[in-house]
Amino acid sequence: MMRSVFVLTLVLAAKMVSAEGFALVTADCAVPITVAAGEPEFVRLAAEDLASDVQKITGKRPKLVTDGQMPAGVCVVIRTKAGGPWESYRVSTEDGRLVIEGGDARGTVFGVYAFIERYLKVDPLYYWSGREPEKRAELRWDSVALSSGAPSFKFRGWFINDEDFLTEWKESAGKRYIDYPFYSQVVNHDVIRAIIESLVRSGFNLIIPASFIDIMNPPESAIIQECVRRGVFVSQHHVEPLGVSAFSYFNYWKARGKDLKYSCFSHPAEVREVWRAYAQKWAAYPNVIWQLGLRGVADRPMWHADSNVPQSNEERGRIISEAMAEQVRILDEVCPNQPRLMSTTLWAEGAVLNQRGLLKIPEGTIIVFADNSPGWKWQRDFYETPRNPKNTYGVYYHHALIGGGPHLAQAVPPNKTFELLRAAQERGAGEYAIFNVSNIREFVLGIAATAEMTWRMEGYAPDAWLDGWVGERFSKRQAEIANAYRIYFNAYQIHDLQNVPFLLDGNMFLAGNKALLTMAEKIRGKRIGAGASTEKMLASGGGDDKKAEDDAFWDGLSDAIPKPLPRRESFKRIVAEKAGFELALLHARTAGGALPEGEAAFLYDNLIYPCGIMQQTCAWLERVFIAHEALDLGDLPTCVRLLKEADEAFSEIPHLAKGYCAGKWADWYRGCKKLNITATLKRTRDVAKLAERAAAQK
Repeated sequence: MMRSVFVLTLVLAAKMVSAEGFALVTADCAVPITVAAGEPEFVRLAAEDLASDVQKITGKRPKLVTDGQMPAGVCVVIRTKAGGPWESYRVSTEDGRLVIEGGDARGTVFGVYAFIERYLKVDPLYYWSGREPEKRAELRWDSVALSSGAPSFKFRGWFINDEDFLTEWKESAGKRYIDYPFYSQVVNHDVIRAIIESLVRSGFNLIIPASFIDIMNPPESAIIQECVRRGVFVSQHHVEPLGVSAFSYFNYWKARGKDLKYSCFSHPAEVREVWRAYAQKWAAYPNVIWQLGLRGVADRPMWHADSNVPQSNEERGRIISEAMAEQVRILDEVCPNQPRLMSTTLWAEGAVLNQRGLLKIPEGTIIVFADNSPGWKWQRDFYETPRNPKNTYGVYYHHALIGGGPHLAQAVPPNKTFELLRAAQERGAGEYAIFNVSNIREFVLGIAATAEMTWRMEGYAPDAWLDGWVGERFSKRQAEIANAYRIYFNAYQIHDLQNVPFLLDGNMFLAGNKALLTMAEKIRGKRIGAGASTEKMLASGGGDDKKAEDDAFWDGLSDAIPKPLPRRESFKRIVAEKAGFELALLHARTAGGALPEGEAAFLYDNLIYPCGIMQQTCAWLERVFIAHEALDLGDLPTCVRLLKEADEAFSEIPHLAKGYCAGKWADWYRGCKKLNITATLKRTRDVAKLAERAAAQK
C-alpha cells in the first residue's frame, strides 16, 4: 500500500495543478531537479535518490542542480519553507513545475520519498524485498498532489539489534573489540548505508544503529556518521547510557592497562570518567537522543555483574536514579549550549522499579515503555505507572526478540501491532516509538505496517492495509495470498494464561536444545527410565533457573517467559501449530505457482520459507519431546527412532534455506549464531547417535 498515512490527497481542482499536468520524463529528456540554496546534505541525498530512481525506471537521469539557481522552464523544485508542522510536506504543481516543499528539512525529505513511492512506485524497502519498479519510457501525470501534516509519533525508528546475520553477511568494515561471541565484526558500511536509506524512504526519523556500539572504534564511529548524513536522530541501546556499554567500559580501561569490574557501585569514579569521555565524542554529532539509565553486562541488571550491590530493590532504585542524575550533570558540562533530547527505556528491571516508585527520572526525559511479549502486549508498568507531566512518553516494540523469538521468522500480525500502538497513543505515549527489527529482512511486512501506523494512526485499518500491501506486491491471486498470510499469523498458538504466542522460533529452539542436552546427560549418567522432565522445557526461555524470590529483572520478564503447560497440552499445541503452518504453506505455494519470477521469489522469502521453518521446527520439537519421554520410560529403541525422525524434520530447514540464501543473499546465514541452525542439527544427530550406542549396549 502506498503510504496512506501520508494523507495522500489527489487534488483534481484546476487551481491546484497545471492544465497540462506534469511530465518528469518524456521521450526526449528528463527535466532537471533543483535543490534550494542552503538545504542540508540529507535533502540533497534525497534528491539524488529521486534522480537515481528515475534513471532506473526510464534510463534517463535528471540533471541535479544543487547550487540553488532555478533553471528556466519545467523542473522539479525541492525546498524547505520553515515554520510548518513537524516533518510536514506538500507536493504540487505550480506554473508547470513540480514543487516538493517541507515544513522543515526532514519534512522536505519525506515529501521527496512520498512522491517516489506514490508516483514512481518504488518500494521503500526495495533493498530487502527485491521488488523493482516497473520500467517506463515516460513519467507523466495529469495531476500531482500530496500533503501531510505532522506524524502521529514524533520520533519513529528502528533498533538494529541481535544483528548476527547483518554482521557477517558481507565483508566486514572492521574489527569489533568486544567480548561477545556474536559480533566480532562491524557491519559492512554499504549495508549500513542501505539500512539508513531504507529507513528514511519508509518515513522513519530515528535509529539505534547497532547493539553495543563503541564510538571510540573508528569503523563503528563511521556508522554514526552515516546516520547523521541522512539527517536522522541517533540514539543508543538501553544498556548504553551516554553511549557506554559494559564492553565500551572494558575497552576504555584495558587501553589504560586496567581490568576493572563494570560497576557504578564499586567503581563510581571510573564509570563517570568513561561516561564523560564517550559523551564528549557523541556530542560532536547533531540530533542525538541520549540514553539515560544503568544496566550491567550483556543486557542484564547491573547487580548481576557486581555482588557488592545492595540486595534491596529500594537501594538498587536509588543507585540507578543517582546514576541518571550524574549523567545529566555530565551532559550539562559536555554540551551546555546544545538542544538536548534524553530518553530512558524501562525494560525488565527498570520497568518494575519505576512502577514501584523507586526511580527518580530526570525531568524532560522521554520515558519509554516496552512490550517484551514480544509484540503482543505492553508490560504491566505501561498501564499502571502514573504519567508525570514534566516528562514525555514513548514505547519500545519488538518485531523481533531473541530470547524466545521471533528471529528467523516473522510472527506479529499488523492488527496486533496496531492495537498496541493505538493504546500507546491513547495513553499519552505517542512521543516516541522504537522498533526492534533485528536483521530487517525477516520483518519487512511488520516494518512496512509500522511505517504507516506511526505516521498517521487515524484511518489506519489493519485488514485493508494487508490486502493493499499484498495487492501492490503480487500481480495475481492477491486474495489467496492475503489469506495465506492470515492463516500463517493465526497458526501461532496463544498461551491461555499470558495471552501471548509462546511457540515462536526462539522459544522452540531453546526448549528443544535444552531437552536434547538433558537427554544426553541422562544417557551418559545411565539414568534411563528416570522419569519425565519435559514439563518445563517450553518455559525455559533460555533463562537462568535460579531466580531470586523478588528479583525485579525476572519480574519484568515474567510476561515474556511462558508458564509451563502440562506435557500433553504442550504436545497438542505443537501439533496444532504445525498444522496451521502446513495449511498456510499449501495456500502460499498454490498461489505462488502462478506468479512472475520476481514476485514468486519474494513470496518464497517472506511467507513460504517462514512457513517451512516453523512447520519443520514444530515437527522436530514434537519428536524430540516424545523421544525424551521414551527415554524416561526406558524405551531406547523408540527414543532412537524418534530422534532420527527429529533429525529428518530439522534437516529440511537447511534445505529450505538454500533458496532463502541464494543470489544476492548468498552467505546471509553465515553469522547465524543466535538461533544456530547448524549447531541444533548437529546436537540432534549427536544425541541420536548417543542413544543408539546406549541401545546397542543393552
